[in-house]
Amino acid sequence: MDSGLSAPRRPGMTDHSKMKTNISAIAEWLRRVGLDVKIAILFCTRLPLSHSTAIEGPDLARASWAMPVAGAIVGGIGALVYVIFYKLGLSSLTAAALALAATLLTTGCMHEDGLADTADGFGGAQEPDRKLAIMRDSRIGTYGACALAVSIMLRWSALADIADPRPVALALIAAHAAARGALPSFMRLVPLARADGLAVGAAGVSWENGSIAAVLGVLALAVAFGPLRAAAAFVLLLIAAFAMARLCLNQVGGQTGDAIGALEQINEMLILITAAIVFAA
Repeated sequence: MDSGLSAPRRPGMTDHSKMKTNISAIAEWLRRVGLDVKIAILFCTRLPLSHSTAIEGPDLARASWAMPVAGAIVGGIGALVYVIFYKLGLSSLTAAALALAATLLTTGCMHEDGLADTADGFGGAQEPDRKLAIMRDSRIGTYGACALAVSIMLRWSALADIADPRPVALALIAAHAAARGALPSFMRLVPLARADGLAVGAAGVSWENGSIAAVLGVLALAVAFGPLRAAAAFVLLLIAAFAMARLCLNQVGGQTGDAIGALEQINEMLILITAAIVFAA
């Protein structure tokens, strides 16, 4: 009950306090978003951003929604290289090779390494434990070398077939963003094959983060291809994720970090081939 003895409240004082609270909340949200984007870039690329601590699995799980953002940056670097050298008069074949090389340097061949290790492991042994051991071996075998050759040749030739700089840029950005947009949900839904490794901590991806990453990936496809073709490309990515999940379960009992990298490569190939069909027609 109000006794009437309290000091009169100045008009607007409550609104001012609420405004300060809202501004603080927005600033904290922006800080968290920026940190997540930074972690995603540091994990997915070799770009020289400063960070005080090592990135652990839980950090990656929290920042997983921003993987498509990091992918868009990788694709943007490749697109810039393609445009520059194409405008300098090089053929689409040479410009595509240089653009692809730029993306490989930007990522440190992280996902290519996963593709090669997965191919070697799945193709080089019969027992799941032996397959997992091969996947951890830094040496590359015949299966891995062939998988890398196929991945690089398909992506290079798809870009060269498109040729025109604008659709090449759209295709590169969409491919790298959407390919990574599918990974968080895969990380959440497919059980782990090992009890250790980075994928263990990263397996704690929330439904919210997985959904945001998927939406960002679909938006990148829609910008590049338009709604209907983006929907078709998204269906291809769903099929690839389902097939990869079944393969992982049959081969080693679940997902590993290498298998996640292999899925990213498969997604890139599918999107760039789709782009070549759409833009080179």
